[in-house]
Amino acid sequence: MLEKVDLQQKLAQAEYKEQLAKAQIQLRELQFMLFQQRIPLLCVLEGWDAAGKGGVIQRLTEHLDPRGFTVSAFAAPRGEEKTHQYLWRFWKALPRAGHVGIWDRSHYGRVLVERVEGFCAEDEWRRAFREINEFEMHQNSFGMVICKFWFHISKEEQLRRFKKREVDPYRSYKLTEEDWRNRAKWQNYLAAADEMLLHTSTAYAPWTVVEAEDKYFARVKVVRKVVETVRERLL
Repeated sequence: MLEKVDLQQKLAQAEYKEQLAKAQIQLRELQFMLFQQRIPLLCVLEGWDAAGKGGVIQRLTEHLDPRGFTVSAFAAPRGEEKTHQYLWRFWKALPRAGHVGIWDRSHYGRVLVERVEGFCAEDEWRRAFREINEFEMHQNSFGMVICKFWFHISKEEQLRRFKKREVDPYRSYKLTEEDWRNRAKWQNYLAAADEMLLHTSTAYAPWTVVEAEDKYFARVKVVRKVVETVRERLL
């Protein structure tokens, strides 16, 4: 599935600025409507390392009322989190009625990194497809709008971005040994991501694959998709 994605999608800078500004204004207006109608919005961002999730989060939140959204970044569970069922920590981070939650990584780690790295047994990650769908169904029943994005880039583009980060004193902290180890298992992660998209894209919480080779295109696509999805729910 992912190997067939057209990564040649691009936007010129002038077009990017115009389209992004328009979508951001629309999203800000919709944020107030969500608050008035007490409808929560959850945006889940998954994808390859260095695919541009951080830049998209910045553009999503740039013009939002800061009192009405939270951004949560999830890494490996630690402390008390490890003593509970894996979804426990995500239940705690869900946005309340009328608020926006943006997740950088998410409960999908169960069927991605935990699967590939062997942190859970095969029967556990296979069972997780059903558990995750049920988890999201619960939120949908509560009235939550769910937007899920997979940021897709080529292996060659990821290497170029890694090398650029490596020599950038302001961004080199983002590149870790774990990033290189994950890259060495590219095909395993690709297979896991394909299966994740197949089993967990539902009518109430569909996945959107973001062609992220061009950052301008990816940012506009995500903000516009959130606007479109929220509008469908509200109007």
